[in-house]
Amino acid sequence: MGYEEPGRAGQPEPAPTVPAAVLENVFDDPAHGEPGRDRIGVHVVWETVLLAAVGVVAYLLWREAPATLRGDGLRTLLVDAVALGLLALAAGLSLRTAAVNLAIGPVAVAAALHVAEQGDNGLPTALGQAAAVAALGGLAVALVVVALHVPAWAASLGGAAGVVVYIEQRATPVLVQAGYDPRTGAGQLFAGFAAVAVLGGLFGAIRPVRRLVGRFRSVADPARRRGAVAGAVVAAAFVCSTVMAVLAGAIVATGGAATVAPVVGMDWTVLAVGMALLAGTSGYGRRGGVFGTLLVVCLVVLFLEYARTRGWEVSRWLVGGAALGVGLAVTRLVETWGRPAAGTTAERPSVAGDGRISAGWAIPRAESVDTWAPAVPDRSFEGPADPWQAPRWDTGPRRWDAEDR
Repeated sequence: MGYEEPGRAGQPEPAPTVPAAVLENVFDDPAHGEPGRDRIGVHVVWETVLLAAVGVVAYLLWREAPATLRGDGLRTLLVDAVALGLLALAAGLSLRTAAVNLAIGPVAVAAALHVAEQGDNGLPTALGQAAAVAALGGLAVALVVVALHVPAWAASLGGAAGVVVYIEQRATPVLVQAGYDPRTGAGQLFAGFAAVAVLGGLFGAIRPVRRLVGRFRSVADPARRRGAVAGAVVAAAFVCSTVMAVLAGAIVATGGAATVAPVVGMDWTVLAVGMALLAGTSGYGRRGGVFGTLLVVCLVVLFLEYARTRGWEVSRWLVGGAALGVGLAVTRLVETWGRPAAGTTAERPSVAGDGRISAGWAIPRAESVDTWAPAVPDRSFEGPADPWQAPRWDTGPRRWDAEDR
């Protein structure tokens, strides 16, 4: 009579139960970051703090100079916010892909100089030429970053040096030739910028989009290549961020100033990257908030205007450095409290060799049958079990085997 395991007679082996939270992360590849959904609560808290800061600075500016928040003063502030916001979006986009573009400041200045010089030929023509050259330049830098897999900050810094050479060919400020005044449509421009910033943040909060955009982020050896998809994302981000910088430069050139000074423009880069970090975008890539960029742009523009009305000498270097300092602390908060909840990465099921899902991550594994106590004594002899030759039948001398038979 054969041995059967207790409670398993005629019953198939039950499949291991897998929690729904684990099944949700089955297709997350740990080679592209922690499996699981990033937490968004830290961004909600920080953006609430930013909103309160915007309210305080706006109130102080209203008390000091109410005319700046209505009429022509308000339109000027909105145009300044759009120009600065485009640079912040460019920096934030490249930071999200873990490949920061440090050439956006010099690109904005070079675009402003080109639009100022060629504006008499028509703004669309001058802007189109600058955008085309910037897109090709951004693509070239992206190819260096992707093909050689080198740090983006170093490659973009080399690109910025090339743009500065173009800027330094002009020794004196350039007279603005364009006839377009963005202040006539300041409200529409700001609404468009706000829509792009918020919608971009919302799309970036979607889990598949966030993981796709952040594929270039290092998860092990930073020199290890991240694949063709990550390279394509970085190339697209470099092109888009460079074109955004051109648009920002065009608004600076046509925003009411009579001339455009041929400055290096790295202070714009420092300010833009500092605002992106201050908005809640992680310096390591992938993670970011929803309303942070819009709130930080409003905060910086209002503060700069308040400082001007008070007669303070505040440079972009100072504001950008302060934003960078606080933004690095925000990055630490985002990386600490924005990663998937503890235990998510340990609850991901693995696939066994026979194709079944094995309970290897937080699913209790059934004990092996070898650890069960045997129901019958273990046989110590080898060979097939013969009931007529088993030792337990040999209790005495067998009469039919006697020699006198």
